[in-house]
Amino acid sequence: MTKITTNSYYRFVPFVILIYYISTNGAHTHHRVLYYTDGCRLMNGPKLACCNFLTKPSETREYAMDYGFHGVDWTLVPDDIPSSDSEEMRLIRTMWSLRPLEIRYHLYFVKNEIGKEHSKQAENNGSVFFRTCRTLSRLGARSVTIHVGLDDVQSLREISWQDTLSNTKRLVDFARSFGLRVCLENLPWGWTSRPDLFEKILRKSSCWGTLDIGHAQASQAVISGAYEIADFALPHSERILNAHVYHEETSDGHLAPNCVADIEDRLQLLMGLPLCDWWVLELREHKALTKTLGIVREFLTNRA
Repeated sequence: MTKITTNSYYRFVPFVILIYYISTNGAHTHHRVLYYTDGCRLMNGPKLACCNFLTKPSETREYAMDYGFHGVDWTLVPDDIPSSDSEEMRLIRTMWSLRPLEIRYHLYFVKNEIGKEHSKQAENNGSVFFRTCRTLSRLGARSVTIHVGLDDVQSLREISWQDTLSNTKRLVDFARSFGLRVCLENLPWGWTSRPDLFEKILRKSSCWGTLDIGHAQASQAVISGAYEIADFALPHSERILNAHVYHEETSDGHLAPNCVADIEDRLQLLMGLPLCDWWVLELREHKALTKTLGIVREFLTNRA
């Protein structure tokens, strides 16, 4: 994959603009402009983002700009959340240093569950989500991804289904007051690994969605043949805002596709979701990420 220099990243390339149209329920027509042949994105096509997988924010920015990414999906853990004004200013300066890249946020709160059953734990665990949303609003954030049952299947024994729904709904309403959309990601285990329960949480909490195509493929619901990957999205296609793109998840982590055919059907699914314009290539190793970037761009070019 050839790097795209900062100058060429913004230059006008005199090739034909590639456009296709999506009709949603016959009521509205959405359009996405895809890519010129050099991989530069135009207008409002799917934005390709990388993770903050490098040690220094400046390195992440340099990598994203060099390879033509349009943004960074920034993962935060509880220790990253400011507990004072000075810490918040440091985080704000870090995020500002990434400009002009777009930033969306991904909360990796392994030991914090929004649906903790016991009232005291729910209060403590819930507060970090609410505090984080307030902080992200000050950063100008518009989208944040959360999880239910992130720790493991064992943690679901400590989570109340009803508290998960009600607390998530409270968080969604709270974040909406700041113009922030809360998105729930499907996992390869637990409630959100089942399309029927994933749909129910989104519907009852008014949450938005982040579709992880690798998690969907690894879920027992899909492996067993009871569901298809499309079942994670189609009941609420207008509520999926983000996608996590890679081939599959194994015990060794996220694997890159070897060719377009490995993920073509799943990318076709994403292209049919009218508001899913943020594709995070969720790999944290340089070679695998760059390989996946080339394959995704090949898919977009071939489709057009």
